[in-house]
Amino acid sequence: MPNSSRPPARQRLPRADRLAQLIETARAIVRQEGADALTLGHLAERSGVTRPVVYDHFGTRNQLLKALYEDYDLRRDAVLEESLKDAPMSLEARAQAIARTYVECVLNEGTDIPGVAAALAGSPELETFRRETRLRFIGRCRQILEPCLAAGRIEDARLWAMLGAADSLSEAVLRGDLPDAVGEAELTRLILNLTTA
Repeated sequence: MPNSSRPPARQRLPRADRLAQLIETARAIVRQEGADALTLGHLAERSGVTRPVVYDHFGTRNQLLKALYEDYDLRRDAVLEESLKDAPMSLEARAQAIARTYVECVLNEGTDIPGVAAALAGSPELETFRRETRLRFIGRCRQILEPCLAAGRIEDARLWAMLGAADSLSEAVLRGDLPDAVGEAELTRLILNLTTA
């Protein structure tokens, strides 16, 4: 007769699958318990793996935070590229795609990413990484919008203002201070104003 009190056998996953599982579990920890609760030991426990497995993938908590933020960044980029596939080559359509993607992705992540972003601000290394991801997003927005402009170039300050507005409006939508459609419409309007003024 099998012993029903014995824990299930651990399953050995390919490295990429294990990494995906660890990232997903880390996101769940941040969502349910907050970013402060995210430690490598806690991640190992919640994932049902030994600590060396987690340390092999991330090494440090900072590397785990970077991996979480990078995962979000890549997923947001994929959503943006998908929304641009069918968008007409007009400034308004492209501004709408950026606004919709930004707000939707923040809503889909809930409080996960703001908590991770706050934790990233805790060390110079992580702040540098976060700045690099923001610069990459601004660069992509430039590539998306500039072909639709007669002037051809958007000033850096305007792109930073656009990113600040995107952060603020999407956080207001997330908190319930603004309806989704209002946040997206206002962000679209701001992008248009910043790129054509």
